[in-house]
Amino acid sequence: MSNPLLDALSLHTDRRPGDSPYATDVPGLTLLRSDTARMPNLLVYRPVLCVVAQGSKSAVFGDRRVDYAAGESLVVSVEMPALGHVTQASATEPFLGAVLELDPAVLHDVMLSMNPPPEPASDEEPASAKIRTEGPIADCVTRLIRLIDTPAAIAVLQPAIMKELAYWLLVGPQAGVLARLAVSHAQPGRIVGAIRALRDRFAQPVRVDELASIAQLSPSAFHRQFKQVTSMTPLQYQKHLRLFEARRLMLADASSAESAAYAVGYESPSQFSREYARMFGSPPRRDVATLRATASA
Repeated sequence: MSNPLLDALSLHTDRRPGDSPYATDVPGLTLLRSDTARMPNLLVYRPVLCVVAQGSKSAVFGDRRVDYAAGESLVVSVEMPALGHVTQASATEPFLGAVLELDPAVLHDVMLSMNPPPEPASDEEPASAKIRTEGPIADCVTRLIRLIDTPAAIAVLQPAIMKELAYWLLVGPQAGVLARLAVSHAQPGRIVGAIRALRDRFAQPVRVDELASIAQLSPSAFHRQFKQVTSMTPLQYQKHLRLFEARRLMLADASSAESAAYAVGYESPSQFSREYARMFGSPPRRDVATLRATASA
């Protein structure tokens, strides 16, 4: 049986040299392909739809793991650090997928035109969820991928397809999670506002009382709801962001481990090295050297 989404991804990733992710001219669309299962990689997920057409993948948000395979997608509605991992892929059946950034403004506009609009999820529901990628959702993603072949049509057709996709997502089983994202565009919710504050100031010492005040919650209620949404405590969330940024500084800017540690807010390079090794499996210098050797191989 024909699978248009798989066919489109196969066609467009077969043409690409080197390793994915592959950027495209379609705003917010990235294509993924891997011939082998990969080690976990720390990523910061922004509001996205992560689609799998072949193979399987997992994402670990704190103590919560989401596995999704062909015909399924991961929806993430707030910015969260996570460990992403291709779990099934081979040379004959490579992992094929796509990442599509979700625009809260588009979701908000579509939601306002719906009667009745979906009820936003509460601040106690997780910000990530697995959905089936089928029917009109798969069709929208397929048409966005096909736009790569007609660059002149992108500016005309991409906004309409994204609006259509927003509608189908907002009438689906995870409508509440996406409605919460749409509402946060106009007025950040309690936990979303605190997440943004923590994200913007992750290199500074975190005070849970201050974040709780932003969320207009007691410290105990804030701590509970923050973990229910992100599957992490505020301190774990901050640590993930710090280590991700430190790794980026060492890889992209050739920063030393010590200067990267100070840049992201660590006062002790030895503590930074311990937490880095716990997260990535080896100390900073060795991890960066391995990544660079792999990239140049």
